[in-house]
Amino acid sequence: MAVSTGQGEDEVMSTINITPFTDVLLVLLIIFIILASVTKEPKLPDAYNKDKVQPSQIVVIIDEHDHIQVGSNTVTMADAKAAFAELQDATDHRFKSVIIKADPRATYGTILQVMDAAKQVDLTDFGLANKVQLSSANGATP
Repeated sequence: MAVSTGQGEDEVMSTINITPFTDVLLVLLIIFIILASVTKEPKLPDAYNKDKVQPSQIVVIIDEHDHIQVGSNTVTMADAKAAFAELQDATDHRFKSVIIKADPRATYGTILQVMDAAKQVDLTDFGLANKVQLSSANGATP
């Protein structure tokens, strides 16, 4: 049985409807979860190589700002092929391998362009170094 106050249609609703508010919050939560998973860069896995790396005299270092150092010279991407050709001429084309030490924050495109420039002067084997280990005088690593 319903109780009527006799005031008719002018009665004010005293409860708050939170269903639309909850719907909006859930939609925003879903949007933030999707954006958080899209904007994070994936962590690079640690590489474990069972094969021995052959020594190479050609070492390329790429820092986090995509600056390229071929041997002891800092070069631009346009000059990378000429730098590789100069190193090949200096070593009488003895080496076919290049070791690339790239910062994990370097862009993949820069690394691929460096590899392409090396391939153009007949450097076909590549080694990627993700950590640099320094050895002390007694042979132990720190």
